Amino acid sequence: MMDIAHVWSALGGDPALLAHVSAVERPGALRARLPVREAARACVGACALAAAELGARRAGLAGVPAVRVDDGAVAAAFVSERHLRVGGRAPVAFAPLSRFWRTADGWVRTHANYPHHRARLLAALGVPDRPEAVAAALAERSAPETEEAVHAAGGLAVALRTPEEWAAHEQGAAVRGLPLVERGRLDSAPARVCPRADRDPLLPAAGLRVLDLTRVVAGPVATRTLALLGADVLRVDAPWLPELPDQHADTGFGKRSARLDLATGRDAFEELLATADAVVTGYRPGALDRFGLAPEALAGRRPGVVVAQLSAWGARGPWGGRRGFDSLVQVATGIAAAEGSVRRPGALPAQALDHGTGYLLAAGVLRALTEQVDEGGSRVVRVALARTAGWLLEGAAGAGTGTEGSSGGRESAAPVDVRLAERDSPLGTLRYAPSPVSFAGGPDDWARPPGPWGADPARWG
Repeated sequence: MMDIAHVWSALGGDPALLAHVSAVERPGALRARLPVREAARACVGACALAAAELGARRAGLAGVPAVRVDDGAVAAAFVSERHLRVGGRAPVAFAPLSRFWRTADGWVRTHANYPHHRARLLAALGVPDRPEAVAAALAERSAPETEEAVHAAGGLAVALRTPEEWAAHEQGAAVRGLPLVERGRLDSAPARVCPRADRDPLLPAAGLRVLDLTRVVAGPVATRTLALLGADVLRVDAPWLPELPDQHADTGFGKRSARLDLATGRDAFEELLATADAVVTGYRPGALDRFGLAPEALAGRRPGVVVAQLSAWGARGPWGGRRGFDSLVQVATGIAAAEGSVRRPGALPAQALDHGTGYLLAAGVLRALTEQVDEGGSRVVRVALARTAGWLLEGAAGAGTGTEGSSGGRESAAPVDVRLAERDSPLGTLRYAPSPVSFAGGPDDWARPPGPWGADPARWG
């Protein structure tokens, strides 16, 4: 379950291509009770294979380049925000109100990194912006009561559940029925002829345009990966929803960043869409539909487009329209209980749901582009943090075994030796973790560093 072969099958890939993948195992990487290292390797390896496959097709190569997945590089990338230095400064971590809290009957975890989420949390609890006031208020409430009250106020708080409790929850059942990567064809649009891909280095997504309507971590990780592979990625944000600067720096490699109000800037957006090859979204299911951004609507205006959608909880079930983050999904689905103790919940050694799902999303886009070469058709790809969480829990029985199944050859290696890169940028000198997506002849770094959030014009370069 936790191998590249399983993920590759979920992506609809040819199993014969798994012979091109080898792995370097480093048992010291991403230590956890759950099989985080194996899951991370599988997501990155499948993404790299999807890139190699598309690159070979577009460059006219006789065979698919060899893919090598190194646990050390994967582990470093899965905690890229911790390795990042901007002008020698370490990034700002979680905000003081983003943490676990004791309730009258258990635990909740809150997310208040963004000012508007912090304000809504405080309003729901009726307390001032002081951790001790929040703690006192929550100690008098039940976890389920807190979860619903904060959600009703537009904030973010999730009650701690065991895996069994999540399995019995209506949303847990809805997500469990989803494929790891949901893939579909929207129409019979003809295959779009793409120019031959660059070969030095081999850039599978060269010449392709990606509209990036994502925020936070998972979606930006996906589009950061597509940018590494040569895509022209333009991230578009609402002017009133600024991103956290360090978070944007970590996930902004290879991209340009613009601000655009979709309500008043529709003409500008339609000009972007008219030549886009892929649209990647990371907002709550249905949140963008009123702007004509549902997959079917996008395909109607841009036949042949690939629409990739990321959500926290999945598009179905009672929580389908709720906001969510990696830390909260870990708590709701039972991961925090599995990684914790009887005294306190735990957490994964990385925001593995974010990063893993990001690579799954990028892989889904790459595979959709490959399928279009032969079959045409607008495509839709969907992934959800909660579904990735379920997959990780399903593989718990194999935790620490390092089994790769049909993923190819394996090498043993010493524990993690992190290799970081450094370069100048408009933000200052950056130290950062390189991408773990690697194949023979492929790129080893992004063509451009990140710039300030929203500093670019809303047009293709």
